[in-house]
Amino acid sequence: TALDALLPSVQEDTEVHRTVLPYRAFDLLNVVGQEHADTLLRQSVRYCIKAEQYRKSDWDTHGAVLTKLLDEHHLLGKAPGQRAMEDSALGQLADAMFSGAPEDAAGAMAAALAEGFVPAALAEALSLAANQILLRDLGRPPEWEFSGKPPGSVHGDSSGVHASDSANAWRHLASVSHGRNVQACLILGAWQVARDRGARSADMLKWPAIPTEHQKAGVKTTDPTLLLNQLDEAIRGGLQAQAAALVHQAGAIGQEAEPVFALMLKYAVSEDGALHAEKYYQTVWDDFHSTRPGFRFRHLCGLARVTASEYGRPAPGMAEARELLGI
Repeated sequence: TALDALLPSVQEDTEVHRTVLPYRAFDLLNVVGQEHADTLLRQSVRYCIKAEQYRKSDWDTHGAVLTKLLDEHHLLGKAPGQRAMEDSALGQLADAMFSGAPEDAAGAMAAALAEGFVPAALAEALSLAANQILLRDLGRPPEWEFSGKPPGSVHGDSSGVHASDSANAWRHLASVSHGRNVQACLILGAWQVARDRGARSADMLKWPAIPTEHQKAGVKTTDPTLLLNQLDEAIRGGLQAQAAALVHQAGAIGQEAEPVFALMLKYAVSEDGALHAEKYYQTVWDDFHSTRPGFRFRHLCGLARVTASEYGRPAPGMAEARELLGI
């Protein structure tokens, strides 16, 4: 397909916008119609061509790793496997990708592909590894302060949001592509998530994920309505850990996820989110519904944290839009 022909160019750099653009464009085909597929495809072609002026020598690093792993594990020409992956193995793979060096994370993914595990399960692990970056991040340091992105915030172009968006794109590019691209997208996704974690801080492995056990223990109610009310209050108060703890409790008691998504959707639309609110909301909605029950609420905890982080900075034009709509 045309997308398969494009992907080797996309894979030349593991950069979030280069990766996210082609899948989001592909996902829009049902909205804009197949007759406009070439227009959407040209966006990514142009992006890749324009990026050539910024080419760096380190672009070759992940390509060399990919070539080595495809050969070492005899993945070229190998059909994707259909072997089911148990929860424990999936969790171990996610941890290996999060905690390892980029080469080791890519190697772990390549080995899992060679063992014949179904790509959809490996994609779950990839997104969970990226989610750990968001849940463990200490927030934007003071020296990175920027308008709309204060110290301690995790919304916008934070390491966790970008890692999650990238992982989501790689997993879906693997699902809609063919041949070598299936393995390449998953291996490069693993390489990138480990790279992103290391780029944020070498100490991230020491940082606890939120909600911590102490924060979980602080949520006493098991009433779904009260939990939603308290979540709304936590978001409006900018309480990232508390918001995540309340969502964790919702998952623990078996609460339906849709009312939680509905609550946070209004903020994904109303708040600025430093240009990333709506995109990350869609990432989490998709990752949640593509992840098995034992792990999926981790993604929703991440969304709760980001929503609390971004609250209080209305999206440009929101007041005017409300006035025009009479709401």
